Amino acid sequence: MEYLIVKWVHVLSSTILFGTGVGTAFYLFAISLGRDTRAVATITRYVVVADWIFTASTIVLQPLSGWYLMHLMGLTMEARWIAWSVALFALATACWLPVLWLQVRMRDVANAAATRGEPLPRRYWRYFAWWTALGFPALFAFLAVFYLMVAKPY
Repeated sequence: MEYLIVKWVHVLSSTILFGTGVGTAFYLFAISLGRDTRAVATITRYVVVADWIFTASTIVLQPLSGWYLMHLMGLTMEARWIAWSVALFALATACWLPVLWLQVRMRDVANAAATRGEPLPRRYWRYFAWWTALGFPALFAFLAVFYLMVAKPY
């Protein structure tokens, strides 16, 4: 029963992590391309909150529940699918940390521009470019981790 509970927590938290990441990225990307400064200011505020509540907590819970599952299953890092999963998760997390910082800056810049009734400044678009560039490797890394967790290919 302990194994099933920990596995359920692990699967649920991975779903929340991936769903929040894809969902917030979609909304922030789409609203930014619409160039409505007030809308961007509102959405960036919610994206930052969602990342702190959902993504940050699951970024911590995933490795903890994963390590405990390894222990319960008697597995080690010698299983290549686990080693690759850990490496890809670390890569995705390394991309996410600056993304979080960028989202906070994007929120602040968009809010200042909305308050002044101005369009989004160049600084917003520089942050947006970096945010987009870091989002793709994180997305593909998480997709690969999902594959490895389900298929356990080797």
